[in-house]
Amino acid sequence: MATFGVETTTDEVLEGIDLKGRWALVTGASAGLGVETARALAAHGASLILGVRDLEKAEAAAAPVRDAATGEVELRRVDLADLASVRAFTDGVAADHDELHILIANAGVMACPEGRTADGFETQFGTNHLGHFVLVNRLVPLLVAGAPSRVVVLSSAGHRFSDVDLDDPGWEHTPYDPWRAYGRAKTANVQFAVGLDRRLRDRGVRAVAVHPGAIMTELSRHMTEDTLNALQEARGDRPMTWKPVPAGAATSVWAAAVADADEVGGRYAEDCGVAEVTTDPTSPVGVFPYAVDPAKAEALWARSEELVGERFDLS
Repeated sequence: MATFGVETTTDEVLEGIDLKGRWALVTGASAGLGVETARALAAHGASLILGVRDLEKAEAAAAPVRDAATGEVELRRVDLADLASVRAFTDGVAADHDELHILIANAGVMACPEGRTADGFETQFGTNHLGHFVLVNRLVPLLVAGAPSRVVVLSSAGHRFSDVDLDDPGWEHTPYDPWRAYGRAKTANVQFAVGLDRRLRDRGVRAVAVHPGAIMTELSRHMTEDTLNALQEARGDRPMTWKPVPAGAATSVWAAAVADADEVGGRYAEDCGVAEVTTDPTSPVGVFPYAVDPAKAEALWARSEELVGERFDLS
């Protein structure tokens, strides 16, 4: 079996993999990791549904995906910061498709100024977690119909900055900090994958959270000198190592189409491998235990349903 690691690219991960006849949905597919993730899957035969916020921008960005594709490529608008948009998107996908085999929850925002989504949620938690929580859950029937299938939720090593605060998800009682807010959202991404995998593994759907690595993409558009300094301070003596985009997207496609389902299901992965759980903040790999704690995952699930006003009985 091939050995993959920090420098492995998407094409190296998918070498010899045939995805013809399989449908993959990628959110945030108008720039950076999303485009490369979609391009790599398309180049190996998958048909793509690209969930994007700006259709005009995405049409130009999708050129390499269309050039690589042998299957179909669809562009569909979805704004994860607006649950009405998310629900319209999922209704449209479900109306036009019977099955879904891969869903990569790639879109997100990072370290942005304090703000609110269309539904009044703190921007990072509302976009990165709640938007995908609704989107993925509403498409579960398609994933079950397409089983064996995978859900890949993009998290980050930034989950180390903070556990989720279910008593104050909107930062109404806590002074807002952009990196701690990012940490809460990225922890929620891992806990969502843990909860989703527990609910669906017996039905052939496995979920995994991944850290792509540090990559300079549009995700970094809100970063200032102050936020970069705060990030480095939080990292202590650990230097920031930047990956090129093809290596950054590699863990997503590895988890979606290559990794063993039982190896990655309900786990956290980085550098094309499952990361061990650690309590050591200086460790270059791994997650803090709260991120993969099943009890915390269940508490987040219940609170998320309460916040979005929608229940998802996946039993």
